[in-house]
Amino acid sequence: MDFGKVNYYAEPIGEAKLRELMGKMGARPRELLRTGEAVYKELELGKRDLTDDELIRLMAEHPDLIQRPIVERGDRAVLGRPTGRIRELL
Repeated sequence: MDFGKVNYYAEPIGEAKLRELMGKMGARPRELLRTGEAVYKELELGKRDLTDDELIRLMAEHPDLIQRPIVERGDRAVLGRPTGRIRELL
């Protein structure tokens, strides 16, 4: 199967694409946060009550906050962790 890879440091994921991916995954922004990242701790995201819109904006500004890889195929997407979840799209 052919696939494309996006380096979101070189090609940042905007808020619209994040919303699209979350919709395809049926996920909320907090479910996709990487809680072990320094920026998560610096922004005190575990202690703050932020709206989904605010979290999406922060994720777009700080891509280290986004769990990865996110694998998208057609109208579906999954978080590729554990890697076996990718089979759901095949």
